[in-house]
Amino acid sequence: MAQHVLVTGGAGYIGSHACKVLAREGFVPITFDNLITGWKDAVKFGPFEQGDLLDQSRLNEVFATYEPVAVMHFAALSQVGEATKEPALYWRNNVLGTLNLIEAAVTSGCLNFVFSSTCATYGDQDGVTLDENSAQHPENAYGASKRAIEDMLKDFESSHGLRHVVFRYFNVAGADPDGEVGEHHRPETHLIPVMLDAIDGKRDGLTVFGDDYETRDGTCIRDYVHVMDLIDAHVAGLRWLLDGNPSEVFNLGTGNGFSVMEVIRHSATVTNREVPYEIGPRRAGDCVKLVSGSDKARQKLGWSPDRSTMDQMIADAWRWHQNGSYRE
Repeated sequence: MAQHVLVTGGAGYIGSHACKVLAREGFVPITFDNLITGWKDAVKFGPFEQGDLLDQSRLNEVFATYEPVAVMHFAALSQVGEATKEPALYWRNNVLGTLNLIEAAVTSGCLNFVFSSTCATYGDQDGVTLDENSAQHPENAYGASKRAIEDMLKDFESSHGLRHVVFRYFNVAGADPDGEVGEHHRPETHLIPVMLDAIDGKRDGLTVFGDDYETRDGTCIRDYVHVMDLIDAHVAGLRWLLDGNPSEVFNLGTGNGFSVMEVIRHSATVTNREVPYEIGPRRAGDCVKLVSGSDKARQKLGWSPDRSTMDQMIADAWRWHQNGSYRE
């Protein structure tokens, strides 16, 4: 009998790709999503349960119905600008919501937990390649809320035996090569889909938030990982736990950062279109450079981000942008 995995945020960008790969690998993904940012059309690979992490009784009901062997937790608010202006939203939704989720999991005896964290927990550490032992100094409520959840997981392991795998990554890009699911946020804030909208005339242009940072071209630098590579790591992390291995933290990155202007140049090449953009002021809460190594994930999980070249990520995103959509 196939094992159930509860996927919070399974109707969202990363979660829907996780559900596809989990189903392909023989699991039954149970999507739990409130559809505030997710899409019902993205739920294609297993049962759907609508609900909110702040609703403890609803969570208990879903755990009792499906008896999942593991949780894969993606549901979170994740906009840096919003987190800077409205920190209460992030502490309430991300931290309190996850506390409810963890309590429901341990109550039901589901003691395997894969958590989508972020390199934003490290804060602004310019000029270094981050690893799992780098000091954590988050600069906004988004990164701080994720760090708090990591601490929460450690506490529940000590008290209830909740084993967990934590993945810290930053910019996720690309789309399902088959075109079944893709990236579609409302509003869209991620660089590559915003840029593709600008290329396609769906918005006036792209705003580059600051060109006076101490980087090679003055724009912020980020490490990008293809969404399918990212999910391969999450499934490997799930199997790591199901095989009885101990809790671990893994960074996921290529170690190669791209500046905003470099992403723009790659996009122009891949799409053979000009990218309309303007330079705007810096955005509060943005770090100068975040680049993450992944040696530990390569060694322990056998993970390799083979699809995570900038041209491949843009090409897959462009294909989805032209051919894929969800109903508003």
